[in-house]
Amino acid sequence: MTARPGNAHQARLLKLLRDGGPNSRAQLGDQVDLSRSKLAVEVDRLLETGLVVADGLAASRGGRRSHNIRLNPELRFLGVDIGATSVDVAVTNAELETLGHINHPMDVREGPVAVFEQVLAMAAKLRASGLAEGFDGAGIGVPGPVRFPEGIPVAPPIMPGWDGFPVREALSQELGCPVMVDNDVNLMAMGEQHAGVARTVADFLCVKIGTGIGCGIVVGGEVYRGTTGSAGDIGHIQAVPDGRPCACGNRGCLEAHFSGAALARDALEAAQQGLSAELASRLETNGDLTAVDVAAAAAAGDATALELIREGGNRTGQVIAGLVSFFNPGLVVIGGGVTGLGHTLLAAIRTQVYRQSLPLATGNLPIVLGELGPAAGVIGAARLISDHLFSPA
Repeated sequence: MTARPGNAHQARLLKLLRDGGPNSRAQLGDQVDLSRSKLAVEVDRLLETGLVVADGLAASRGGRRSHNIRLNPELRFLGVDIGATSVDVAVTNAELETLGHINHPMDVREGPVAVFEQVLAMAAKLRASGLAEGFDGAGIGVPGPVRFPEGIPVAPPIMPGWDGFPVREALSQELGCPVMVDNDVNLMAMGEQHAGVARTVADFLCVKIGTGIGCGIVVGGEVYRGTTGSAGDIGHIQAVPDGRPCACGNRGCLEAHFSGAALARDALEAAQQGLSAELASRLETNGDLTAVDVAAAAAAGDATALELIREGGNRTGQVIAGLVSFFNPGLVVIGGGVTGLGHTLLAAIRTQVYRQSLPLATGNLPIVLGELGPAAGVIGAARLISDHLFSPA
């Protein structure tokens, strides 16, 4: 894809077609502040670029029937969500419908070269399946702070070897298309905003609890990244004074006391100390424990597993309560791998937020699990690159 919209009106029309699907000229005119003649000019220019195509006759509204307009169905975006322990890669069309999605285990600590070899192999597999001849753009999420204008990770605590790596430039050369890079939790927020639980909310927080903990902040429908790209790094807010050492070098961070990694460590300790027969049994069978084992033990009624979840939920809720009092969002979304802990975790978080934040901030505040699961990140990644490409050059 080489064409870009020529002005803000064309960009607005492209995003309306992306988010709402095929539409008639008349219906598009109802949504943009353009005269009928000006709208016709802008649509015709978009048709000339090949970004949009005619799509049959629209339903009659009286008088002459107009043609439906849709985004070019041949456009393809690649969405890549790199987590701490796995990689998700998906192909979408221009309307961000997922056409194919692959997940593969991968330790981000193996470094950018190894991870991107895996990403490129997965992208090639999707291409070979006939879903795409090539990609018109790619969005990439990584589990650490990103200097957004350059697409470069900055001092990511759980990503040794990634600091300063030119992700956008390297992948753009390999894929032969424009690439945008962002923090993975920002992309989760964008995915839930586009196709999930946050579709109708302009101001919300999206908290991802996985190997680490982060928070996507959406203000007025736009992701807020902060001056240096580190906004929302709530895993390194102190939750326990003089608590456990954290990978960032401080002590007592939320992430050190509750995250996928912290939960697995606490479960292992409980099993070894004989505090949980269920966890001990799983440890003997599997040789290790993960958050999935804790969730299964809790589902079986194991008191120790339930207490680990509640304690972690309480600490997370305390931090979120401070964010709610400060930001006053319309919604809090909880996502990430640890949400497999389900409603025990959600109940503990809700209890702390509703107890500690002012009633004015929480009176009508839903705190809910995300709807999209692992798909949120790749949909958000496709949304990220489409936002870029559907803006004037």
